[in-house]
Amino acid sequence: MEKSTVYFTDFRCPVGTSQLDKLRKLCVAAGIKDIDMDGKFVAIKMHFGELGNMAFLRPNYAKVVADLCKEQGGMPFLTDCNTLYPGSRKNALEHLDCANLNGFNTITTGCQIIIGDGVRGTDEVEVPVVNGEYCKTALIGHAIMDADVFISLSHFKGHEATGFGGALKNIGMGCGSRAGKMQQHASGKPAVNAEVCRGCHRCAKECGSDAITYVNNKAVIDYDKCKGCGRCIGACSFDAVYNPNSSANELLDRKMAEYAQAVCHGRPHFHIALVQDISPNCDCHGENDAPILPDIGIFASFDPVALDQACADACLKATPIADSQLGEHLAEPGWHCHHDHFKDSNPNIEWKATLDQAEKIGLGTREYELKRIK
Repeated sequence: MEKSTVYFTDFRCPVGTSQLDKLRKLCVAAGIKDIDMDGKFVAIKMHFGELGNMAFLRPNYAKVVADLCKEQGGMPFLTDCNTLYPGSRKNALEHLDCANLNGFNTITTGCQIIIGDGVRGTDEVEVPVVNGEYCKTALIGHAIMDADVFISLSHFKGHEATGFGGALKNIGMGCGSRAGKMQQHASGKPAVNAEVCRGCHRCAKECGSDAITYVNNKAVIDYDKCKGCGRCIGACSFDAVYNPNSSANELLDRKMAEYAQAVCHGRPHFHIALVQDISPNCDCHGENDAPILPDIGIFASFDPVALDQACADACLKATPIADSQLGEHLAEPGWHCHHDHFKDSNPNIEWKATLDQAEKIGLGTREYELKRIK
């Protein structure tokens, strides 16, 4: 496969030019106007942020993309699917309230917001996964598959289970219905080392499924309730909660790539990523820790695999921020340095598997040419 082209612009803005201007210019240079959108539904997939989280993308960016679509005769809508965990986005009504409270509405974004998998997260379509090895079909939100054109608008940041969250995660995990998310997460479930557990209750507070209780001040997991999301592993400061299936995260990554293939295959798709506010964990958290890396810029491409690879490469070249989760880990005496910012921030991850699987099944290529737009 030939190299894909990824377009990039930094966040430097001379007087009279805004980041929104640069985003628009980048999208046009990358070819968004080459897509026939006239009279067609355009799904713009993004994350509206959990209540309490402040790292999610501002609605201003979404409006730039929506306006570009409307200029081309398209009928854009912003979309995301409901979450597995309770939170503030577990059903369409609360999800829409959350989006509105975080600033996303028809006035700020210039388009409608539709929750892709319906009121209860059950409005889904079973979609074939071309070349799928782990998922022969994927359960995708109905409204997303109804669109003629698909655009991903991603906040590129760290992630406690997948290493980073970029285009492929925004598409694969984000477009899965609740059952689809469960299918991706079902690769493995955590266990508890009772000898190490201190009964601090951090894991139970982090669990969104009420799957953790305490017996004799030791954590016990109810596997009928556990969804295998792995949040409890990241919450435990004493390594008492662990994944007995060492490849579980890798399997999650590979399934996620296959879900992204199901969403994109057979229709025009375009991808944008803003590498800023690079928090160590997902925007699904009701908080966001300090950024682990400085803001880098905006990337765009027709190839989501090349886009994620370019974003990851740029992050790996950046200097860690000292007062952050990554910086603190690197400063710990005896820390085993992985020479990988994502893995040094969240050691229990295998982020390269996502890109490897996506390339393997033909979604895109990891080889790219970077074109800078000023």
